[in-house]
Amino acid sequence: MTDNLTIKPPKWYWAVSIIAFIWNLMGVIAYLGQVYMTEEDLRALPEAERSLYIDVPAWVTGAFALAVFGGAFGCLGLILKKQWSKPLLILSLIAVIAQMSYNLFMSRASEVYGPGGMIMPIMVIILSALLVWFAYYATKNHWIS
Repeated sequence: MTDNLTIKPPKWYWAVSIIAFIWNLMGVIAYLGQVYMTEEDLRALPEAERSLYIDVPAWVTGAFALAVFGGAFGCLGLILKKQWSKPLLILSLIAVIAQMSYNLFMSRASEVYGPGGMIMPIMVIILSALLVWFAYYATKNHWIS
């Protein structure tokens, strides 16, 4: 026998889910902006930033895609109260960790952007982990099924 009991989530659940969805859509826009950057756009960047964009390995770009699209669809699943949101958010977190590990430890991003440029990658990792926790919490409370 399967337990399909779903309890009405509190109002803050909807606020968190919608804000998280919008956050991930902004990530999708950032991804598309990076992937479809033209030569003219690249030439407009300072040399140090340009070399960061040019030197990004394909696996990092792939991780970026998995991170933002997995997160966006995972948050859409939260809005729709679907159980499949949890594995998508876990996939997104794994991809975020891979992508941000490159940005934090393997690229020259800290040299180019300085210590303040490291705030966003760390914040993205924390928010992705919190979304995974949120999906587990929603499952435990039977808000999603």
